[in-house]
Amino acid sequence: MAPPITEIERIVGRKVRRDISRLVAFAQGNLERAAQSIADHPSPHIGIVCGFFVRHAEPPSPETDGLNGMGQLAAGFIEAGIPVTVITDAPCAKAVWAVTGVLPGRVALEVVSVDSDAVRSLRGRLESAEQPLTHLIAIERCSLGADGRAHREHGWDISDDTAPLDYLFEDDGWSSPWTTIGIGDGGNEIGMGLLPREIVEEDIPNGALVAARTGADHLIVSGVANWGAYGLLGAVASLRPDLAPCLLKHFHAQSEHDVLTAAVTIGQAIDDSRVDRLGQLQMTIDRLPLDDHVEIIESITAVLSQSS
Repeated sequence: MAPPITEIERIVGRKVRRDISRLVAFAQGNLERAAQSIADHPSPHIGIVCGFFVRHAEPPSPETDGLNGMGQLAAGFIEAGIPVTVITDAPCAKAVWAVTGVLPGRVALEVVSVDSDAVRSLRGRLESAEQPLTHLIAIERCSLGADGRAHREHGWDISDDTAPLDYLFEDDGWSSPWTTIGIGDGGNEIGMGLLPREIVEEDIPNGALVAARTGADHLIVSGVANWGAYGLLGAVASLRPDLAPCLLKHFHAQSEHDVLTAAVTIGQAIDDSRVDRLGQLQMTIDRLPLDDHVEIIESITAVLSQSS
């Protein structure tokens, strides 16, 4: 049997609809390195960036992908006694706040306006905090592209709806004091700037336009972005068996249902937004039913059970 984290990486990197196998292959090994950076830290403080706003939806709202990943990571870290700060922008605030409301404990929630000055101001406050971040994780968060604008996969410019939270990861004349981790599934998310540009341009529709310019210390590519977050939680649990019962306490079907319910019914998160159809309020993530995401969680927990 493959080592646990290798098997987890295989589970979360499985193909959904589009072929991102070259993206997954390039990022291979990053899941373990990202998890190790958390597992080895004596006093981690985890920041989680999420929220992907879609104006082309009924109602205009962030999509469900990224929210459950944040919820599962935050729940596990909270139970393990690790402080968590969740970061988003104003258009995504309601949905992100809704998810924080069903977590097993409190997180700090930072919301910025859609403005580069606001992002840099937040960055200064995070750097000077009494307990600064040690890690910053972006889950399905749109990156700036080569043209300095944020784009959806269709090529639409969404900069007016998207704060450049990239500047918490990279900025001219500034170096990140925290370890950065990017999780995505489409080539246009924060972290994907690590990829060779030709892979995104050749394998992703509109890749030349939407390809992310913002990288990260570690890049996790998964079939659905949330799955990469689930894989990261499982990998940290594999490396820290002493914390595993706490990290995985809420890593199950009921918690996944509760987070998605809060995101959709309270936060009005949407899914299935395409060029030819407005996104809708529905209990799906990346057009996949809840059971498919629960299956990923159960597959990861089965790997961890077999290796313990």
